[in-house]
Amino acid sequence: MAAALAVAFVGYRIVLARAKPVFEPTFQLPTKTVIDRPLLIGSALFGAGWGLSGLCPGPAISAASLGVGEIYVFMIALLAGMLLKDGLPKSAKKPA
Repeated sequence: MAAALAVAFVGYRIVLARAKPVFEPTFQLPTKTVIDRPLLIGSALFGAGWGLSGLCPGPAISAASLGVGEIYVFMIALLAGMLLKDGLPKSAKKPA
């Protein structure tokens, strides 16, 4: 993790020193800096799912080509979570 943070730190410094991105008119950086309840709950659920399954969503999608049944169970749970999140009322999605 420390090595990844070091590489990301240097990479961000190099990229953000530019006036603008190569293929976009401006940088699109997050503006929200508040750590709120939805962020904490979502992070906890994501971490619990990752820890219980031992799979990160990206590698799980690529591992689906291996034909291992457990990965398909994970993929179904991942899709269900995304659909559940998208199915929430707008008021539940807005930060407090």
